[in-house]
Amino acid sequence: MDITGRTAVLVDDGVATGSTARAACEVARAQGAARVMFAAPVGAPRSAQALVHGRGCDEVILLRAPASFRSVGQWYADFTPVPDAEVAALLQRTAHKA
Repeated sequence: MDITGRTAVLVDDGVATGSTARAACEVARAQGAARVMFAAPVGAPRSAQALVHGRGCDEVILLRAPASFRSVGQWYADFTPVPDAEVAALLQRTAHKA
């Protein structure tokens, strides 16, 4: 999909250090996104601020940015990784509906 001139909304399960989020934002920007937004349910306040101030993205939306943040997993009752094959199957099923 060509994102040139469009708004890219990147979503993750959380932000700890912000390095993965920053890399994803930079890729979206390099692919021509006019605006880059990053959203997650939870994240470290400093990492979220660094994403915007480091010009990685235009806006960060976190539902929770607790001062007591230590890890993403601490905010989930079940933080079991989703297997790649399951993600690929879900994406493929969604692509057929579009």
